[in-house]
Amino acid sequence: MKEPSVIRQAFLAAFPHTIPIFAGFWFLGLTYGIYMNASGFCFWYPMLMGLTIFAGSMEFVAVNLLLGAFNPLQALTMTLMINARHLFYGISMLDRYKNTGWKKFYLIFGMCDESFSINYTANIPDNVDKGWFMFFVTFLNHCYWVFGATLGGIFGSLLTINTKGLDFVMTAMFVVIFLEQWLKEKSHISAYLGLGLSLLCLLVFGTDRFIIPSMLAILGTLTLLRNPIEKGGETL
Repeated sequence: MKEPSVIRQAFLAAFPHTIPIFAGFWFLGLTYGIYMNASGFCFWYPMLMGLTIFAGSMEFVAVNLLLGAFNPLQALTMTLMINARHLFYGISMLDRYKNTGWKKFYLIFGMCDESFSINYTANIPDNVDKGWFMFFVTFLNHCYWVFGATLGGIFGSLLTINTKGLDFVMTAMFVVIFLEQWLKEKSHISAYLGLGLSLLCLLVFGTDRFIIPSMLAILGTLTLLRNPIEKGGETL
């Protein structure tokens, strides 16, 4: 049969692209698993959440949602806002996901920032099946995250160190993401808008209710000012 050789060839072509992702996902997933354990959840919570949600930022946020009062509307809104970028990822991948058969469903589910970056930019050899290549990139990255989260959940209970304050890892993660974007951007208008609108919403709505209004305000403002911002703020 020709199919096994095609699958093997695609796996061997995809695997090297995911090695850098393994290091990051394993460490961050490990931290997430330990964080879940320190918050009172046993190891199968991060394992199942990694398998079914597979959205790193949202999984960290979900810890507080699970520990807080039942508010499905807030959970839905926050999830949509945090992962809204995937709408644009999906539009960009419409052509690439064509003719991938049943694999398309998993590719849609498993598309994270890293998988999107590899599948969108990788120069796939002509002799490698593109559908299987993208499948293995997505599948391997998914496995890395679940493995790290599960390991962290298991060994978190064995740690004798004081894990108090570990929940700050989520704040630190978003600060690092913000700093990376700051260094990459030539114009910092969007960053100033985000900080300013968040501070304004904090003053108006208070510490318990400012997140969703600030996200909506940022999304609306950036949408209205998209063209000037893309031009580097020259017309602002």
